[in-house]
Amino acid sequence: MKAILPVAALSAGIFASCAPSTPEGRIAAQPGMFAGLPARHKEMVRQGRIDKGMSTDAVYLAWGRASREYDGYEGNARTLRWDYNGSTPVYSTNGYFGAFGWGYGRFGPNYGYGPYHYYGAGFGPEVTYVPYRRASVLFRDGSVSSWERTR
Repeated sequence: MKAILPVAALSAGIFASCAPSTPEGRIAAQPGMFAGLPARHKEMVRQGRIDKGMSTDAVYLAWGRASREYDGYEGNARTLRWDYNGSTPVYSTNGYFGAFGWGYGRFGPNYGYGPYHYYGAGFGPEVTYVPYRRASVLFRDGSVSSWERTR
């Protein structure tokens, strides 16, 4: 019984890490951060929305961790830009694949041990994922001054 508990805990941790990140999940993980927000921002965070004047904590809770962060300075204000990346599949039908090689193992005409050769080729669809910037948030002196995202 004692050996089952660590395995169950590890399995739960692995499956939890694979779960999509949502505002509800981030709020549950950071209740103190959420409690410190103004009431208007709390409601927007629950809906996964952001607006001017929101803090970095509120944006993190609403949209999650940024893919990239950029520090800067404009006028007399420190700036911070968070970029959120996505990817889109691009399909092509001219994909060719093939393989040829040799090895030693449990293959051969009688499935005994010995040298073997393998080969194969085919045509099929090919999928390439192309990255793009799906959203950016610009913070000036710690609060959102502007944001944009793809439609």
